[in-house]
Amino acid sequence: MPLSFDWPFPERPTRSYNALSTVTIGLVGTISRIWMKYFTSVRIANGDTLLNAVLHRDPKRALVTATNHFSCLDEPTLIGATMPYRVLWNRQRMRWALGADDIVFTVRKHQIFFSLGRTIPIKRGDGVYQRSMDFALEKINKGDWVHIFPEGKINMTKELIRLKWGVGRLIAEANICPLVIPFYHLGMDSVLPNVEPYRPKMGQKVSIFIGEPLIFDDLVNKMKKENRSLQEIRKAVTDVIQNEFAKLKSKCEELHRQHLAGDASSSSSPKI
Repeated sequence: MPLSFDWPFPERPTRSYNALSTVTIGLVGTISRIWMKYFTSVRIANGDTLLNAVLHRDPKRALVTATNHFSCLDEPTLIGATMPYRVLWNRQRMRWALGADDIVFTVRKHQIFFSLGRTIPIKRGDGVYQRSMDFALEKINKGDWVHIFPEGKINMTKELIRLKWGVGRLIAEANICPLVIPFYHLGMDSVLPNVEPYRPKMGQKVSIFIGEPLIFDDLVNKMKKENRSLQEIRKAVTDVIQNEFAKLKSKCEELHRQHLAGDASSSSSPKI
């Protein structure tokens, strides 16, 4: 089914549109960073890995970040927590995010706001070949950063669940396989509980464990030479990320236990 509203991104953005988008992204990122830095206790393991990928990767190779989804505030606060201001205010470096159309694009003003903030509306249940996924793939082919929650929903149980194959498509069908960095986080559902009245709480603890970069060139090229179907390739790619999620979950749980206990010895945050 198509989106219930007009496509929110102009085909040829004007200078004023780009300027307004920069301000929207920068202000939201700044507010998120201030909240996470001064009103939340955040511990990040391997933060330099993500920052280096954003700042120093090959400009022809896009970046895809994939993480678990436990709270409505995961995006944009996780980006605010991990990125410095020089990235938050640089529209060309900042991420594109995928957001559910029935959650964040429900009214016209939200459609305008979130599209200015580089959020792509996804229609859940509409498959990997919907227009929004095509648009995200276009951004990857231009070398941009795309952030995705491959669980496809807020995971209320926090158990490992099957990842959606959309993330596999964005990697397998890209002109150049993007650099993929998975990461896992805990504590965001204490910052914004998933129960009414849905008000952010101060003084909570959040832990973020950044995984090692993944490059899928060899796997994708091998499967293409074997004449494997696109469905098989995106499943294989998604399986690799699924396995990384399982590893990162255990590592982040240990990091979070130490954080809650007040042990500062395991912290590794980016130099920002």
